[in-house]
Amino acid sequence: MPIKSNAAATPTTGGNIGIFINGVALFDYRDGVSWSTASNSLKGGPLGGMGDNVWNRDAVVAERNGFDCAKAHPAMGNYHHHQNPSAFGLDKAVISNVCDLYPSDGLYVIDSTAHAPLLGFAYDGFPIYGAYGYKNVDGSGGITRMKSSYTYRNITMRNTLPSGASSKSGPDVSTTYPIGYFKEDYQFNVGSSADYLDEHNGRFCVTPEYPNGTYCYFTTVDENWNSAYPYVVGPAFYGVKSASKVNTISESVTTYISTPSGTYYDKEMKVSVFPSPAKDFVAIQLGDIVRNDQEITLMDINGHIITKTTIHQGSTIAYFDLTTIYAGTYIITLDLNGQMISKKILVEKD
Repeated sequence: MPIKSNAAATPTTGGNIGIFINGVALFDYRDGVSWSTASNSLKGGPLGGMGDNVWNRDAVVAERNGFDCAKAHPAMGNYHHHQNPSAFGLDKAVISNVCDLYPSDGLYVIDSTAHAPLLGFAYDGFPIYGAYGYKNVDGSGGITRMKSSYTYRNITMRNTLPSGASSKSGPDVSTTYPIGYFKEDYQFNVGSSADYLDEHNGRFCVTPEYPNGTYCYFTTVDENWNSAYPYVVGPAFYGVKSASKVNTISESVTTYISTPSGTYYDKEMKVSVFPSPAKDFVAIQLGDIVRNDQEITLMDINGHIITKTTIHQGSTIAYFDLTTIYAGTYIITLDLNGQMISKKILVEKD
């Protein structure tokens, strides 16, 4: 079952609330824009003026057209993510065609068969993982998609808060302002199983890096791998974020002391190649960012080189475009930290 909310936890704020392993900042759901009842319009942030801060706009929904292929954008002086940092073009249901215009590798590729990689840390000190994890908190139950416990409210008029309290009015639900356009369109419902997360979008659990367990956040997506509110952390930290100390929980808790097992940073870095069989593309995902450009070779079964690509310094992922490749068996090779690694893939065509 999800952990109950810690009412004393520090709310997330605008601006940086965490950091990903490639140095890109994490922001929460907001973009500084909220509804102004007096002007009957959106105000704040890039729009100027000041809204009521009652109906707060969701950046992931409202600014979708401004995100690049990696689901990020520059604002407030730095480039940042609000959501799961996997490329739009790799979602099961693609909701943005920006990858067709400006392709990008994203930070990682979602893999439903393996525990998601460690992607970064929130500013309360707890780790952030991708979309999939062990179903049960003790590491059992197989791999499953970690699910947000937030759902849309059943409203057509925006005049009450999720608590049921009356509020200043926002715009009615419409095609211009669909349900989910504002943070207050969501309500928290305790999930029915361990793979539903708490109000902070995390839970205590075992992970490959923390075999003794730790609290961790997940970058939640829906069944189509589209980002699901509250996306990463929020609307409050599980721990208390302060200028001097992290990992402080202002409630009665059992303290777990755990350090990473070391496998994540091992010389024998994990290399994943998928999908398999492949059709239009194949992705090569490393378990950690590379410190130098990493060349990768695609060969046929007889050892003839078909093409090469590169995982660039500071990244974790590269792709081969297979649209002009014949069906058959191929070999992907790379020299990783002095270790030659080969992966066999099957390419199928209609």
